[in-house]
Amino acid sequence: MEIIAVSKSVRIAPRKVRLVADAIRKLSVQNALDSLSNLNKRASTPLEKTLKSAIANAKNNNKVSVEDLTIKSIDVLEAPSFKRFHASTRGRVHPYKRKGSHIKIVLTDNKSQISSIRQAQDKSQINSKNSNVQKQLEVKEGK
Repeated sequence: MEIIAVSKSVRIAPRKVRLVADAIRKLSVQNALDSLSNLNKRASTPLEKTLKSAIANAKNNNKVSVEDLTIKSIDVLEAPSFKRFHASTRGRVHPYKRKGSHIKIVLTDNKSQISSIRQAQDKSQINSKNSNVQKQLEVKEGK
């Protein structure tokens, strides 16, 4: 089961948010919360809020315990940017863009991951049995 939380138009550049997102991508939910609270980066605050929102969605909407949750994916996309200007000499201006980001966190519970792994293993066993049977048929036809 997938639980999704989204934060839109966060006023931090996506490149800076991705640095923090890459640090917590493969961690469990509790370890990710601990590391986000200790990180000294500005992007850790909106990521922590989004992760807490996803946890709250899992508790209230899907009745899943926090211990069963793992991070499936973290997507950091670019939001629309604001055009701004710096005043320069001789009445000129230097334009720049204030970039923003959209953050999407997808959590899964361990039960669904275990079932999907078992299904994949069953399919691989069936495929290996089929290939063995085909090899045996080819050997018999060749004789």
